[in-house]
Amino acid sequence: MAQGRTGKVTLVGAGPGDPGLLTLRGLDALKRADVVVYDRLVGPAILMLVPPRVRRIAAESLGSHGDARQTAIHRVLIEQASRGRHVVRLKGGDPFVFGRGHEEVEALEDRGIPYEVVPGVTSATAGPAAAGIPVSHRTLSSVVTIATGHEAREGRSVPWERIARVGGTIVVLMCSDRIDGLVRRFRRGGLPASTPAAVVSRASLPNQDVRMATLGTIATILRRHPVRSPALFVVGEVVGLAVPRKRALPTPVPRPRRRRSA
Repeated sequence: MAQGRTGKVTLVGAGPGDPGLLTLRGLDALKRADVVVYDRLVGPAILMLVPPRVRRIAAESLGSHGDARQTAIHRVLIEQASRGRHVVRLKGGDPFVFGRGHEEVEALEDRGIPYEVVPGVTSATAGPAAAGIPVSHRTLSSVVTIATGHEAREGRSVPWERIARVGGTIVVLMCSDRIDGLVRRFRRGGLPASTPAAVVSRASLPNQDVRMATLGTIATILRRHPVRSPALFVVGEVVGLAVPRKRALPTPVPRPRRRRSA
């Protein structure tokens, strides 16, 4: 740490899991970091990109869960940056898409800590794409609704029936244990049982797992063949466009052909 150096915090979105989907700017921040505070959803392959000299702190080690852990994360970010260190707060997906990123920004602003935000590839779009599902389609879906399966505590409830009536494509994040309830509420909102639906688990990773079905059958299929978290739920006609394979992303980069010697 240089004498008199001003510390800062960089919130970096790590993307859905595959290290190839981490942005160049995010990678640059990791290489320049003194400390990295990372979430459980950040894959081991991405953590391998962190230089060995960098101190790593698992966010899960800072508190039990929920608000207590979040408060502890704020404290560590502020303490480390106040000592002149460049702290990278590494979060799965995008920091501002159901990632509590702005709560951390507010804590930093309150203490006058410089910060920047590096957006990430959100699993709300990359997760379906990894299974070959386009969230929008010119003739099938001009509306995309993104919601979280972990609802806020302060009496706020996601209006699932109203979301169902909007139509288009519905993507629900962090909901592997709530599919049964979501199906019931989407059906009450008017979506027919024949509506295509899919659950994508560990999107973009080598162990990605996908269940394709309909609203009427997805819950039964998951009871027989459960998936691991993190998982997302996709509902809408676009699910029927999925490619017939388990993993569509990342797209392989073609290797340049070798020139034949004359």
